[in-house]
Amino acid sequence: MSTTPGPVARPGPARRVSTALAAATCVALAGAVAGLGPTTAGASSHREAPLVATDPAIDNTDLYAFVSPERPGYLTFIANWTPFEEPDGGPNFYPFATDAAYNIKVDNDGDARPDATFRWTFQNVDRRGGSTFLYNNGPVTSLDDENLLFRQTYKLESSFDGEPFKTRVTGGPVAPSRVGNASMPDYAKLRRDATTTLPGGWKVFAGQADDPFFLDLRVFDLLYGGDLSETGQDTLAGYNVNSIALQVPFSDVALRGDPKRNPVIGVWATTDRARVRISGKVGDVPRSGDRVQVSRLGNPLVNEVVVPAKLKDAFNSLPPEKDATIPEVVARVTNPELPRLIETSYGVPAPATPRQDLVEIFLTGITTRTPDGPIKVDLNSQLNNQDVSPGRFQPAEMLRLNLSTPVAATPNRLGVLGGDLQGFPNGRRLTDDAVDIAIQAVEGAAQTGKLVDALAAGDRVDANDNGFGGSFPYLALPNVGAVNKGGGTGAGAGAARDGGDQAAGSPQPADPSVTPGSLAGLASRDGGDTPATMVATTVAWGLAGVAAALGTLLLVGWLRWRRRPAPVDSGPTQPL
Repeated sequence: MSTTPGPVARPGPARRVSTALAAATCVALAGAVAGLGPTTAGASSHREAPLVATDPAIDNTDLYAFVSPERPGYLTFIANWTPFEEPDGGPNFYPFATDAAYNIKVDNDGDARPDATFRWTFQNVDRRGGSTFLYNNGPVTSLDDENLLFRQTYKLESSFDGEPFKTRVTGGPVAPSRVGNASMPDYAKLRRDATTTLPGGWKVFAGQADDPFFLDLRVFDLLYGGDLSETGQDTLAGYNVNSIALQVPFSDVALRGDPKRNPVIGVWATTDRARVRISGKVGDVPRSGDRVQVSRLGNPLVNEVVVPAKLKDAFNSLPPEKDATIPEVVARVTNPELPRLIETSYGVPAPATPRQDLVEIFLTGITTRTPDGPIKVDLNSQLNNQDVSPGRFQPAEMLRLNLSTPVAATPNRLGVLGGDLQGFPNGRRLTDDAVDIAIQAVEGAAQTGKLVDALAAGDRVDANDNGFGGSFPYLALPNVGAVNKGGGTGAGAGAARDGGDQAAGSPQPADPSVTPGSLAGLASRDGGDTPATMVATTVAWGLAGVAAALGTLLLVGWLRWRRRPAPVDSGPTQPL
């Protein structure tokens, strides 16, 4: 188990001015280095906000929630972190952060507050010591193999309806980073060994997986080159992520435990880090258990292409219940930037504003029970739960799922816009084409019922590069082999997509059954600092700690030198 460090021992009273000056130098050095840390920070999706771009272990890249297709009465959550994991990224590879808490939260009554929270924390089991730099020193055939020198375990806790957290798992096994075929000849077995079934039917998995998000990220080059010429390349092909998957019964997350009367839930994932303050005094340390949210994700692409740059870090520190209280956030939904960019680039007229259809998709869920909702169908708003009090309902950004929607025999990658009511934005399945759906949605397809023909091809990446499994945890196995095949410009990517490096770069799924593929309100929470400042302070504290340690070594060395025995005239000089 990980521990929180205790206070740093303070030196005794100084007897000489020189000693005091030396100690003061240590503190000054620490403060000076702390001043080099970032002054602002925040938090998540694939590198879409300033802080997470430099702290990938807390970067929540994607969230999925769907009815489990092979297990009636159960739903599955999948949340991913650490984007762009290059498979050859040794020797440390990609552990979960041990100083963070990873959360999946559920709101079933529409007040935008969690009614169920599932929390994972991770611990290292590191046997390398000072003897080697290797992750493993031989083939690894099991999670407790003596050749696996570094591994992790997790603790899973849950809280329902505001009750204290209850521990569900301790010492849970984490599937390691996939080093390569020589080091891990049967990674599918390691995946299976890291999949745990709990009393009551829960299934849990934590470990590395192929990044299931598929898209062409050249959208940022003025929307695919300005003429849709820069499409068709899966930017994330070959990369891995760290995944957490959880499968639970409907009744565990439905309002009052009754999914028939109350089938709609809202879901979001977060990462929390410890809140730390620096006063300039030796001995200040992080406070155990005092965490602040630094990453948040509900619907895909919201913080990437809806929220503007200056709000990104702030948005990821917000709890959903505050979304509707920040005019700048709401304005980006009702008057989004993306349609105007599309109009400029391609001449497709932007829909009239305000965009109440996007309010339904992102903030309320799709329902006929809102006065201004233009999408005339009851699909996935908590307002449709029979036991919800409408007066308590709070618009908020989250991924909403109707548990009563039948599983589609043949899923359509465009989800609801493609006539498949089980797909995004009614939850999100691994095979849902989030980019193409989002482009059509911001162009008004959800309220007109018609796709925009000029953008029908989307980014021309219609499926993941690796197939998904047909049973929990569904994710494809992690990739092995370099993403860059040596061409220096990504020239090798085409070969991998065509199957040329299938054995090395595109492993088959673990399961043989494969499916197709104003911001003032943000400041001063609990003490005056913005969440961004708190996180930046965490980084600064780490730098200050290094400086303090170096300063302490200098001080100890100086004291030892001062206290050395005086030289003896009749013999050799005594050693220090």
